[in-house]
Amino acid sequence: MSGVPMPFQAILHEVEDLQNVCTRLEALAERHPPMSEPLMTIAGNVRNSATVLAVLVATRGPKPI
Repeated sequence: MSGVPMPFQAILHEVEDLQNVCTRLEALAERHPPMSEPLMTIAGNVRNSATVLAVLVATRGPKPI
């Protein structure tokens, strides 16, 4: 992340946090089968949001030389 302006670093940090949330939700889904389907759906939605944020940084962030 070095060389990336601060606002974009902050967004990338949030992407990482969201990906960690997905991992935790997936682990909960494995431990609680009755809640597995909704937890996996939520994890997928959060992961999609993280991906959109990462694409935003990739397309709007500074271009490498």
